[in-house]
Formats: sequence, structure tokens, C-alpha cells
Amino acid sequence: MTTTHHVPAGKATSGQYAVDITPETAGWGYSSLRVLDLRPGDSYLFTAGDSEWIVLSLSGGCTVAVTDDHGRDTFALHGRDSVFSGVSDFVYVPRDATATLTSDTGGRFALTGARCERRLPPRYGPAPSVPVELRGTGNCSRKVHNFGAAGVFECDKLIAVEVITPGGNWSSYPPHKHDENRPGEETELEEIYYFEFADHEGTPGLGYQRVSPSGNGQGTDVLAEVRGGDVVLIPDGWHGPSMAVPGHDMYYLNVMAGPGAERAWLICDHPDHAWIRDTWPGRPVDPRLTTAPSQ
Repeated sequence: MTTTHHVPAGKATSGQYAVDITPETAGWGYSSLRVLDLRPGDSYLFTAGDSEWIVLSLSGGCTVAVTDDHGRDTFALHGRDSVFSGVSDFVYVPRDATATLTSDTGGRFALTGARCERRLPPRYGPAPSVPVELRGTGNCSRKVHNFGAAGVFECDKLIAVEVITPGGNWSSYPPHKHDENRPGEETELEEIYYFEFADHEGTPGLGYQRVSPSGNGQGTDVLAEVRGGDVVLIPDGWHGPSMAVPGHDMYYLNVMAGPGAERAWLICDHPDHAWIRDTWPGRPVDPRLTTAPSQ
């Protein structure tokens, strides 16, 4: 089990995985994240087990061959140059299957996972079908790639999205939580944040992540300086803001799953900060997001 909710790069490695977060290592029930580096010509086989997975390019492309009792399907994952170069296509791998990733040119791939009950068919998600959302305004502006969002792509438990925050902006704001099941208002979801940052003239970027307790002062409490490859685990609590330092755009991948029968992202804003949403209508979105690539 991890001993901290902030896991710096290199502290959650396992075999060929640069990041290997499982329900067992996180100390919770559902959400998983693996980050796999492949050299040119490499192949890697992984077993889905009791979880469903989405294979997403962080950089580079590969083929994903999925095998289960129903046969074998092979998908070409075109990928992208980096997480800052636009939306990627992706591949869904069902529970009780195996998948072989093969990359001629090499790359870095995220395997976002969730324990589940239903077995859905393997599928390919094309990049043009990914809804791109501009959220917030001014220095709260960020771009969300809703590739694995509830209501967008069918999964049993897994919810996964990625967020681009321009340097100097605040993301995951206002602080919000989803640690209780309250029908129609809030869903209980464990969440993983995985970070990458744009370099500036060879200088690595960084940011800051806050998580504060949501239950009478008890629960997750994090104020962390985060860098590329870092992970923050959020079993509960108000999370946000995620702050990108000026000059360095910030990327984070969110992986969520929970015990509720409804697969939905229903959140509760922190009562001290929820008012900020009322200031957004009519104000411009950060122009860096409207000119940056989305496909």
C-alpha cells in the first residue's frame, strides 16, 4: 500500500511500468493506472483480470491486439506526438481479456482501469469522436478531453478524462468532491491524477495540487508540488485547485471509479468557493486554449 497520497515520479514503478497504481497499492476498491514505456519494436502483453481498461497514447502509436473467449481483435492506435499536441484515439480492453501492445516507433501509453462486473466488447475510439470542452474563463480556463467520460463512451465503472491547463492558470477550481453517494447530487468516486508538464527551453515544468478534508477535518489532506510523472491519489476530500506555474502548461489525466450503481460524475462544489462559477458567464476563455490544437 502507498504511504502517501502524493506519489512522486519513480516511486510507483513495477517491472516495465513507469507508474503502477492498483486498488491494492492505493488502498481502495476500484481505480487503477499504469503507464507503460515501449521502445521501438517492443511488445508488451498485459492481463485485464477483473478490470476494464482504456489504452491511451501519451506519446507515440501502437497496435493493440485484444484476445478473449470471443476471439481476437486488433486495433491500430495512431496516438499523438505528446499530450500537448491534441486529442488521441484510444482502445477499450474488457475484463477477462489479454492485450498485446506493439509499437514500431516506441511511445508512452496510459492504461486507465477500473474493477467492474460487466464484460463489454473491445472497441476503438477515434480521436474526432472525443468531445473537447472549454471549462472556466480567464485564469480558471482549461480544456477537457472527455474521451472516457460518462455519457460519452460506454464502460461499466471506468470514467477517464484529460485536462490541459495553460501556464499560470488554476484548474480543478472551485474545489469539489465526490466522496458520497447522494442520488442526483453526488457520486462516490476514487480518483487518480497523473501529471505531465510542458518544458520551456529545456527547463522542466511544475505545479501544485491541493486536496483538503471534507469530513469534519478528517480525511485526505495534500498540498504537493507536482512534476512530470507524479501521481496524486484522492480517495475523498475537496480537490483543487490544480495550479500550473507561469510559463509551463500542465496536463493531467483523471481516472475515476466507485461502488455506485450509476456511472456518473456528479460533484459537490466547496461552499466557500462555489461562487466563482457565477463569474464565468460572458467572460472570455483564455485565448491560448482556443488557438491550441484539439485534434
